[in-house]
Amino acid sequence: MTANVDVLLIEDEPSIAEAVRFILSREGWQCEQWAEGSGAVQRIRALLPRLVILDVMLPGRSGAEVLAELRADPQLQTLPVLLLSARGMANLPEGADRTLAKPFANADLRAIVRDLLGTG
Repeated sequence: MTANVDVLLIEDEPSIAEAVRFILSREGWQCEQWAEGSGAVQRIRALLPRLVILDVMLPGRSGAEVLAELRADPQLQTLPVLLLSARGMANLPEGADRTLAKPFANADLRAIVRDLLGTG
């Protein structure tokens, strides 16, 4: 059975993951988290979220590799992806719908998620 998940957050930093989940849950969105690049695509296939928030730097497998696999998969290639980066916005991988630099303002995260989910 597939969970009713609005957002799958793929983020390995516990404090950031907790903050994002708190911000999104206050808006009424159902958010799940995965903490590494390894197994991320399988988790996405299992949950079929409406949006993926993907960190660039992850253990096991980079966010760029996860994103490339998503964009190459006919069933997942149109899934909206918000890419998070702590290293600034230069040299980010291609293919994300939106990008957001860490640290970010809560209002910016909410606005982007609303836009990508079509609820804003």
